[in-house]
Amino acid sequence: MADILLIALLAFLGAAAAGLLGALALRLLRHRPLVVSLTVVAAVAVTAMLAGTLTVAWAMFLSPHDLTVVTTVVAMAAAVSLATAVLLGRRVAASSRDLTMAARSFGDGGTFDAPEGHATAELAALTRELAATSGKLESSRERERALERSRRELVAWISHDLRTPLTGLRAMSEALEDGMAADSGRYLRQIRLEVERMNDMVGDLFELSRIHAGSLALAPTRVSAHDLVGDALAGADPLAREHGVRLVGDLVDAVPVEVDSKEMSRVMGNLLINAIRRTPADGTVAVAARRSPDGLVLSVTDGCGGIPEEDLARVFDTGWRGSPARTPPSGAGLGLAIVRGIVEAHSGRTGVRNVAGGCCFEVTLPAASG
Repeated sequence: MADILLIALLAFLGAAAAGLLGALALRLLRHRPLVVSLTVVAAVAVTAMLAGTLTVAWAMFLSPHDLTVVTTVVAMAAAVSLATAVLLGRRVAASSRDLTMAARSFGDGGTFDAPEGHATAELAALTRELAATSGKLESSRERERALERSRRELVAWISHDLRTPLTGLRAMSEALEDGMAADSGRYLRQIRLEVERMNDMVGDLFELSRIHAGSLALAPTRVSAHDLVGDALAGADPLAREHGVRLVGDLVDAVPVEVDSKEMSRVMGNLLINAIRRTPADGTVAVAARRSPDGLVLSVTDGCGGIPEEDLARVFDTGWRGSPARTPPSGAGLGLAIVRGIVEAHSGRTGVRNVAGGCCFEVTLPAASG
């Protein structure tokens, strides 16, 4: 028993010495390629076994022949182990280089193409994560490109819409100043209308800037769906009469919601104004409120004839108008963008779909708790 303990102690001391040297080598070579580290690990394993074996052999006073045999066997094992480590290291290093090049390509603005070949489980997992990240980056780039297009279109349209009334105001003011206006009262009324239109446009821009900056302060109160729909219909009735459009609001469920009444009035007002202006005379605009598993769904259905399928995804984008017209009353394309911003600030969502003869805009709001 004592001999076995002595042999174990000698073997441990030899292996420990090899292990300490290996740990020092790994520390010194920690910034070197992976193949070097794997070679060191294999060398440490074999050297530890060789050191322990030789230590025990010397302690047991083996014959030179026996010692040579043991050393030769350990040396062959060492050679095979080192060769295996080098092959594995080269394979892992090659896979790592391929993955690095692929990652660099999508980091420079491209898409990630997973390298071919069989990688280790860890590198395969990293490849999947990089592919998922690449997809998210591409989606972000697409959203950024869409936002940039919207900004450019908005600047161009706003510039045009502001220049048109300013040109008219300048011409009418010059006519009044020169005494060339036969009906000064009509000119003054037209000037007031143009100023009000420009004021509404500037107000929409300010509201949209607050929404995008995240500074829209809400004061939610408990409101009934009947009140939301009733107030919206009452506010839009004069415009509907002017355009010869009939307003209908009979399908309203009694669902309470907690919203900012002022902001939601703006949401419903923008939807109704948009619907009335797009609906031909003698048409109908229907407002409804129904209970859903998500809360309350407010809908405004018009008779505009429908929206092209390729434009449905852009309806709530900033600056979208749905018409090549760039003059009033088409507006600056801010109304629906403001609707989406206010609804999302209430933790709701917006949507639009085509129906027979027109389209239906829907606003989903969470129901009031309790």
